[in-house]
Amino acid sequence: MRKLVYGINISLDGCCDHTKFSGGDDILDYFRELLENVDLIIYGRKTYELMVPFWPEVAQTQSMNEAANAFANVFANLKRVLVSRSMQHVDNEQTMIIRDNLREEILKLKQQPGKAISTGGVELPAQLIEWGLIDEFHMVVHPLIVGQGRRLFTEMSLPDNLGLKLMGSKTLSSGCVALQYERV
Repeated sequence: MRKLVYGINISLDGCCDHTKFSGGDDILDYFRELLENVDLIIYGRKTYELMVPFWPEVAQTQSMNEAANAFANVFANLKRVLVSRSMQHVDNEQTMIIRDNLREEILKLKQQPGKAISTGGVELPAQLIEWGLIDEFHMVVHPLIVGQGRRLFTEMSLPDNLGLKLMGSKTLSSGCVALQYERV
């Protein structure tokens, strides 16, 4: 069965609002390397609209620096799943929409052959964590205390603690620490 991998940037105080901190080339490189091991990404509407069409356009124009262009190239070649009840269609053939039966549809995707599956954002991953569908967690912790903004998983409800095992850590040149965990 394919792994479902969750990746996100957070501050030391748990803020996951991407507007509160900036990403450097080392962070783009880290997430590019992560995406090189997947062939499908799953996003809710908010995260999807942040990522598409921005990164596919950067891949086409090569309009940013080397790290951003490399990230964009990997991102643009991935198949995408948009989880949304409000969006009726998307303008590209690489994206399919899931509107209903989310848990069952994600389980079907995990059972298909292929590389790992990636997800990001907050609300959708929280639901997938509650259902026990996330297999691996990649948290890039920024050396900042933001003091405001959206916090990670504040609305998630788990019946028991979710045990994780540290599989790796890496200190990036920016001072961010990338942590990789698996469910136990």
